Amino acid sequence: MSHSLDLEKKSKTIPLTLCLMLLSSSVVVFFSSSCRLYNLERKLDPVYADFISKVRYIITKKERKIFLELPASEKEQFIEEFWERRDPDPDTEENEFKMEYFDRIEKATELFISEAKPGWLTDRGRIYILFGAPTDRIRYPMGGDPYSRCREVWYYGAFPVVFVDRTCTGIYALVTYDLSNIRELNLMYMHELTKAQARAQQTFGKEKRFFDFKWRVKKDVVEADRVEGTITIEIPFGNIWYKSEDDMLKTVLDVRLELRDSDGDVIWEHEEAFEVAIKEDELKDKQKKMYEMEIPIVLEKDLEKLREGKNLLRALITNRTGGEELRKVMEFRL
Repeated sequence: MSHSLDLEKKSKTIPLTLCLMLLSSSVVVFFSSSCRLYNLERKLDPVYADFISKVRYIITKKERKIFLELPASEKEQFIEEFWERRDPDPDTEENEFKMEYFDRIEKATELFISEAKPGWLTDRGRIYILFGAPTDRIRYPMGGDPYSRCREVWYYGAFPVVFVDRTCTGIYALVTYDLSNIRELNLMYMHELTKAQARAQQTFGKEKRFFDFKWRVKKDVVEADRVEGTITIEIPFGNIWYKSEDDMLKTVLDVRLELRDSDGDVIWEHEEAFEVAIKEDELKDKQKKMYEMEIPIVLEKDLEKLREGKNLLRALITNRTGGEELRKVMEFRL
């Protein structure tokens, strides 16, 4: 057994999200949306494909879905806002979170070169990126008892993270369940690692909460010279930022909608402010319930053009408390 501290000691701790994205044949069969997102990712421009690959450990499922569905013209702005949400000190010129994240990717690439893929994509690289360098790294080379050979144990404070190279060829896998003589050690490590990951996954703290919304369009009247319908937008009460006023939690949601035809010309637009007010004890019971906004849409011009081309309906929602913004785009057909 050898002790090594050649990994950088006590790298600065940052809250990074572990987002494991698994795609199996059963998922493709039963969840068509997963297949759709997978196909969208395959068609990405190389620059955007590199972004979505590099941030795989910290991007949330909601963010990934939004990014893949955005038109190419809006992806750069998404990337900019993606890093801004994670900037621990917006008043400084540098984004310390982004710098640390890419520093860890670079270091993991240098450290774990024995496997048949870039070091940052290995199990050891993933843990290094998420938690930084361990305080201690213990290596068990080939030899000794059959349960301890070709194994590494990383310590983060009091708990271990175990990697095993079962064929002793330099390819290490993160151990989850190992019925060996270190079973008790693994059970402890799984418990502690789960807690640590839960802490690391809090990318969005209370002051930087990311909110998503669902939306749909219902066409009530479709005639040759007139189309009427309703755009419904839903946001979970628990994902809205509030400020306290007169024993109430209040905020305003600014909604901007815009319909453009296939040439990019604006056919219809709408702006409206929605005031939200709720009691704190009521909010506790409505965390996952939806705040609903309904906006009428009436179209009476350029209908033939809308029927022929690919039209895009764009939405921008701004939460005045905190200034959080979220954009979405959907295809609109008549």
